[in-house]
Amino acid sequence: MAQDQWGTYQFEFGGGLLTNLSPLQLGNRFPGSARILRNFEPSVEGGYRRIEGFSKYDTDHVPPYGDPRVQGSSQTGTTLDVANLFTEPQDADTFILTHATADVNGATTDSTTVVVDNISGTISAGMIVEGSGIASGVTVSSFDAGTSTVTLSTELSLADNLELTFKYEYTIGTGGVTYSSANKSATLTITEALKSSPDDQSLVEFGNTEDAIEGVAYFRSRAIAYRNSDLFESSGSGWTKINVPDYGTVLVDGGSQTGTSLDVDGIDTTPQVGDTFTVAGIEKVYTITAVGTVTSGAATLTINPSLASSPADNAVITFLSTGRPRSAGKKHRFVQYRFANTDRLLFVDGTNAPAYYDGSTFVSMDDAPSAVVGADHVAMFKNHAFYGKDNQLTFSSPYDEDGFSAANGAGDIDVGSAITGLVVFREQLIIFCEQRIFRLAGTTISDFQLQSITDDIGCIETDTIQEVGGDIIFLAPDGLRMLSGTERIGDFGLAVVSKVIQSEFDNFITNSTSYASVVIREKSQYRLLGFNDNVTEESAVGILGTQFSGQGGENMAWAELRGIKAYVAYSIYTSTTETILFANDDGFVYQMESGNSFDGEIIRATFSTPFVPINDDPRLRKTFYKLFLYADPQGSVTTNVSLKYDFDTEGTIQPTPIELSNVTGAVGFYGEATFGTTSYGTKLKKLFGTQVIGSGFTVSLQFVSEGTDPPFSLDAATLEYAVHGRR
Repeated sequence: MAQDQWGTYQFEFGGGLLTNLSPLQLGNRFPGSARILRNFEPSVEGGYRRIEGFSKYDTDHVPPYGDPRVQGSSQTGTTLDVANLFTEPQDADTFILTHATADVNGATTDSTTVVVDNISGTISAGMIVEGSGIASGVTVSSFDAGTSTVTLSTELSLADNLELTFKYEYTIGTGGVTYSSANKSATLTITEALKSSPDDQSLVEFGNTEDAIEGVAYFRSRAIAYRNSDLFESSGSGWTKINVPDYGTVLVDGGSQTGTSLDVDGIDTTPQVGDTFTVAGIEKVYTITAVGTVTSGAATLTINPSLASSPADNAVITFLSTGRPRSAGKKHRFVQYRFANTDRLLFVDGTNAPAYYDGSTFVSMDDAPSAVVGADHVAMFKNHAFYGKDNQLTFSSPYDEDGFSAANGAGDIDVGSAITGLVVFREQLIIFCEQRIFRLAGTTISDFQLQSITDDIGCIETDTIQEVGGDIIFLAPDGLRMLSGTERIGDFGLAVVSKVIQSEFDNFITNSTSYASVVIREKSQYRLLGFNDNVTEESAVGILGTQFSGQGGENMAWAELRGIKAYVAYSIYTSTTETILFANDDGFVYQMESGNSFDGEIIRATFSTPFVPINDDPRLRKTFYKLFLYADPQGSVTTNVSLKYDFDTEGTIQPTPIELSNVTGAVGFYGEATFGTTSYGTKLKKLFGTQVIGSGFTVSLQFVSEGTDPPFSLDAATLEYAVHGRR
């Protein structure tokens, strides 16, 4: 009988997900790689690291219908006229109206009753109560008008003179929307009568809907989001509409005006049909249906509805919105730049004229040429704005995104194929088409030269193009490719980099209808995120690639993402801060690389090594006795490890999972510790040892983490075993 041989086998984790080899080849050649690597990232610091989570950038949803206003006072019953609506509401949508305000008259402590004064409006049972420090969900149980006493649904402690707001939520009934696109207004039929008449021009706060957010960016420390026909910004506590036009100090030109025309002056830019505004001193919101010629700042506006009353001469006109009608399937795309010492954000959406925003003023480029209106792509190159639409590449004059005079250095180029993306790379503008790639060199109209990079390969999905680690990655018909510079000036490599995960990649493409991508620069990491209306957030799939030293795809290590559903995404690195945002069809903007959960839900992560024969002989049985795991945790963490034998084939007995925990005593983490019960001197365990059982011809280590623990890295492992001779 042959003697048993004892040994130790070492796994050094690295290389990422590999699925292009047979199971035995993978185990023999790349034992530290992964056959499953889900929500673990190949780390530039070594090993595999559980990814970080995401959280809501703002706990408020992005308003689905812009900034709608009550159209006229004294409305009662079960209908409500609403103005400043650039998107048609739907049956069963909900909205909230403000019906009253009041001040607390005498502080309360843990009480459900509060006396109020300075009442404006009508308070009644069922209304929502809002005020500083009041949690959501508090409502009015009853109101005694004689004593001005409000009975609340929840005990509260309220300061004297605290201002309270009383609101009520309504629901649109079946067939309850009559909408006018031309007039940006609607009559809504609701399921119960109005509690009281809301104020003219007061805000109509619609609840969340399933309309997708179709663009996100991060600009001047604020998130930017496009939803339906409107753009909003947020610094983290509420969304403010930004597509508000600035036409100068516009005033009513002459008193005693009536009907559907209004003479105005003080205009410095021509208003647009569809713009909405209010007039100081009179009721209602008005929509421009036609604009007369502007002469010396004066014009006649044709409006709807008719003036509610005659405004005073020189009454101030306040513009509320200029619409950007959405087109299904189109996305807003952004580029940041700096002209005239001012930071600006320029955006295109495939439908409307481009527009730009400097943090305070929104400008729609309504006089742009037809080759620019409806552009899908935009880039800044050599101080020109470049716009891509169909085959046409149009560039502005220098330092003027809205200047298109050839005499001032603007021009256009027909590239001969539909443009699918623009990106600046190594002092050149790269122009992607579906089957071709060009580069534009030069600095001005006098020396711009369009040159072909390839006539055989192109980019089929715009929102997959990113620069990572000095290369450009994009989705081609045969997978992800890398556009890489070479030592030869003007030469490029075009390697396919996703072949090692082709089966996973093909499945990802099959199950996605749209894509978004970001770069996490601190990690040299590219993330491609798939979107499908029919896939739940938990099941949403993405691909993660980390680029290691050097350029080119041979240094990419891959993993799979699960649970990040993104229709649009944006990443930017400013100073020392990296911000990654994404959004889908749930109405919220999320910040990636934030927290230890998926917005409060657990992160499910799995890493499985290949099936390794241990001593290169897959027909010798081994018995395993002990496992040592080398890890690098950032905090308290618990994970399970399993040994899977013999390719996990049916009938093979598999041991039960073993729980590993790194906490040795009451470890204290800054911000989480409890005074008097935790110790900051206790160290986290980085080496885990555990007895294991079982035997097989091949073995795979499988690690499963399901929780909200801080990220941790798995660096290496050793297995102690005995090899039995052939019997």
